[in-house]
Amino acid sequence: MAGGSAEIPMDAIPEVHIPSFVESLFGGPLVPKMKFLPADKMVQTLQMAAGAVMIMLGVLTYIVTPVSGTAWFWVGETIGIEVLGLAIHLLLVLSAIGCGFWGIISRDSRFLLVSYVLFIIVSFRFAASKVSFEWLTFDDELLQKIALVAYAVLLVMYIELTNGVIRFSMLDTSIRTGEVYVMNVKKVLTKYHISLVITPIIAAAVAITTLLFKDVISGFVGLFSEISALRLEESVELESVYGVALGTMIVFMLVAIVFIADIPGRYQKMREGGSDE
Repeated sequence: MAGGSAEIPMDAIPEVHIPSFVESLFGGPLVPKMKFLPADKMVQTLQMAAGAVMIMLGVLTYIVTPVSGTAWFWVGETIGIEVLGLAIHLLLVLSAIGCGFWGIISRDSRFLLVSYVLFIIVSFRFAASKVSFEWLTFDDELLQKIALVAYAVLLVMYIELTNGVIRFSMLDTSIRTGEVYVMNVKKVLTKYHISLVITPIIAAAVAITTLLFKDVISGFVGLFSEISALRLEESVELESVYGVALGTMIVFMLVAIVFIADIPGRYQKMREGGSDE
């Protein structure tokens, strides 16, 4: 014992992670860094699909989101450098695409979260009275609504596909390392493929309902008073972004009611009960 070394082996010293301020505030990392095995065919397919959707979303975001009405546009106008607002706007779009690209390739949820936030921030309008397009003019109002619906669907599908990349990477890694055993992987994949069809349909329905809020509300009021319905149809406020915001609030309230009533869970139980029989 006297001739033995008094040094403690490095592998015997446990690693100590000192949490940051954010981790201490929320009780852990918001988006933990996870290690995955090399991507299998399913994950690679999702990565390619997510990348394609992200590129289309980036292009459409640049088309349908004007710089006017944004905080950075106001800053540029205030200091007399109009190009500053445009530069910041373009930088946000490119940063969202860049973070999304790296998040998809490296399967890092942190970069994907930053990409989501940037795509949402770039669409914020703080001073705009109507829906407008900066880079492409649509004379037909129907084409405007189609472009906005496509933007909403692409944003939802981008989030869904990139989340699918992370989820299936976790599942594949757990199966290949023996952490979990899944009896019917094909059934899981089939359900996910079905959800990829249902998700854009729901997103499109919500977006259309929001954009056509003026027609929906005037049609409903028309059941009781034709004069009031006519006034609503001619209302400038309901045609502006304020009307869209009001429609968005009502749609999200309806969605919240659906989830509070646990209608998706009840439907799932009905399906499982039918399949067991």
